Amino acid sequence: MKTILSSETMDIPEGVTIKVKAKIIEVEGPRGKLSRNFKDLNLDFQLIKDESGKRKLKIDTWFGSRKTTAAIRTALSHVENLITGVTKGYRYKMRFVYAHFLINAAITKSNKSIEICNFLGEKKGTPLTLSSLFSLIVSNLINCDRLYY
Repeated sequence: MKTILSSETMDIPEGVTIKVKAKIIEVEGPRGKLSRNFKDLNLDFQLIKDESGKRKLKIDTWFGSRKTTAAIRTALSHVENLITGVTKGYRYKMRFVYAHFLINAAITKSNKSIEICNFLGEKKGTPLTLSSLFSLIVSNLINCDRLYY
């Protein structure tokens, strides 16, 4: 069974600008700019203003099945995560724990790259380069473990 029209809206907070162009959503805020491509979803995105003048993002789908209707809420959650990323930001914690092979990690290139050595007994180190948005902090809080922020 198909639903003729399904739609949901979300408020856009102050200090955040959203641009919609051909199912590509760009969110810009105080901490930077993020974008997400929704071209694989059969959804319509519109920027609207309600009666009180608040800016809103409206997502519609026409003649959608249950999966397409569920994709509306998924897309709204993704846009909310983009807004959180440009306003508050996220913190990722990575902990190296080992049972048999001792894992070593070395920070290189002035906290913009990390090299993981002896992961699962491999001889060659694996370099990981961080984006310019990230910074790397080492914490030795727990014995034998290192916590990377």
